[in-house]
Amino acid sequence: MATAGAWTRWRGASDPLRLLVVVVLWLLLALFVLYPLAELIGRALSDDSGFTLAPLVAAIDSKSNLRAFANSLLLATLVGVCGTFFGFLFAFTVERTQAPRFWVGLLDVATLLPLISPPFTTSIAFVFSFGPRGFITHDLLGMNNASVYGLTSTLAAETLTYFPLAYMALRPMLAGIGGDLEEMAFSLGSSRWRVFRTVTLSLTVPGLANAFLLLFAASLADFATPLILAGNDFPVLPTEAYLQITGMFDLKGGAVLSLLLLVPAGVVYFLQRQVVGRRRYVTMTGKGRAGTSQNSVAPLASAALMGVCLAVVLFILYLYALLLIASLVISFGANHTLTLAHYRVIFTEGLPAIEDTLIIALIGMPIGGLYGVVVGYLVARTEFVGRHAMEIVTMLNYALPGTIVGIAYLIAFNQKPFLLTGTAAIIIACYVFRYSPTGIRTTVALLQQIDRSIEEASFSLGASSFMTFRRIMLPLIMPAFFAGLSVVFIRSMTAISATIFLVSINWTLITVRILENMTELSLGPAAAFSVFVIVIVVIVTAALNRVLRHLTAPGLRLPAVEG
Repeated sequence: MATAGAWTRWRGASDPLRLLVVVVLWLLLALFVLYPLAELIGRALSDDSGFTLAPLVAAIDSKSNLRAFANSLLLATLVGVCGTFFGFLFAFTVERTQAPRFWVGLLDVATLLPLISPPFTTSIAFVFSFGPRGFITHDLLGMNNASVYGLTSTLAAETLTYFPLAYMALRPMLAGIGGDLEEMAFSLGSSRWRVFRTVTLSLTVPGLANAFLLLFAASLADFATPLILAGNDFPVLPTEAYLQITGMFDLKGGAVLSLLLLVPAGVVYFLQRQVVGRRRYVTMTGKGRAGTSQNSVAPLASAALMGVCLAVVLFILYLYALLLIASLVISFGANHTLTLAHYRVIFTEGLPAIEDTLIIALIGMPIGGLYGVVVGYLVARTEFVGRHAMEIVTMLNYALPGTIVGIAYLIAFNQKPFLLTGTAAIIIACYVFRYSPTGIRTTVALLQQIDRSIEEASFSLGASSFMTFRRIMLPLIMPAFFAGLSVVFIRSMTAISATIFLVSINWTLITVRILENMTELSLGPAAAFSVFVIVIVVIVTAALNRVLRHLTAPGLRLPAVEG
């Protein structure tokens, strides 16, 4: 077996087609990942005389910048703590209580909504609910001129938006902890609280740390929610960088501010890789829900947990129902007469944005899916010089905040020899190289479960590497391909933090139009656009799942979407 494995690696290294693919991928990664980041750093740390740290020192010396930086870290930390708490609460309730199946289904639907909608959808609903003419503040409580802006509302909106990521990361981990460990602790006379504290919680510590870092990074990269809800009293660095570029037309100043985000983003990325590397000892059992303990939670505590989760679910559903109602009335909070005027606006004045977004999403979707499985296959199944470096580089755009990626692309591709600004190509490239890592990681995970002897048998029968990949491996990793399709499409429809800097009069996006409507206080069209995006994403992902069911074994579904 060792000889066969070595022969396979030698064959992969000497295969001309595979070598060509590796070279092409490195050229693309150099152009769309390393080159923009180098241009960003170069622009931020240089002036007419050459390299200098003066702009960075000046940015650090600015009290307003330091305040925005501290606010960003504070918000990201609070979102990480609160989101991880609710994610664990939901995951523990689903995996350790006798929750009815329909209740779990309702919970899954509610937690899926924030993942398939634009990131500031919750913010819009918060304005409808807690703003000056909000349903709760004005209609129910009779408050006039209520303010929805500040840290509290921004924290609440981001927590509701991102805690599903923690839930999806922690649920399989809790399911993977064998119930026999808890049952043995019970048989030795331990109380439920002690078993939870010493067994269940201690085994999920790496998962909790990973979930916290995941949410910290998502909040640090979020630019739209603070732009809508933070207000002037709570500035954060991503919005300050955006305003520096769009308001003051200071590209260098925006580059310097975004560079400040590189430090916490880099630290989080490093820590996350370390934590994920230690997760495997928790899930080695491979046991599903059927193997979990049924005595972990007392009946009264179980009812309390389900009650808390249900309250959060109902609040999420309330926010999205409010969004739907706002899209169907003349003026939410003032005139509740039913109308389709807002939908007529988005399908007339907003039609170019809809067409551009769908074109970009439909082009980027297959490119991102194919890129994900090819890179994942090369990283997991071949040996070549720079393999580990390629794996790290492919994750850079995914790990960096969208503000950094967007400004880097704007600087790099706004001049010759790579003048792409104002074209659809730059937006598609941004989506593909920022969101395809989900497909890459899914491909690697699937290939770890497939014995190498399958490929070796194909090679021994005279098949080429391309034929082996196309006829044998690709059908086996089809779920990863569809995961890449799904994530790239969803993010093409919903993302804004990076592409806000890349739109032009020739190509614009629905999310940009929503943000414009919010700043112009055209809340009805903003709500209608948001509802439209959610409907389209649901239809397309359902269609992809249906196709996947026909192409693969029964029971396979698209993996969960990540931030």
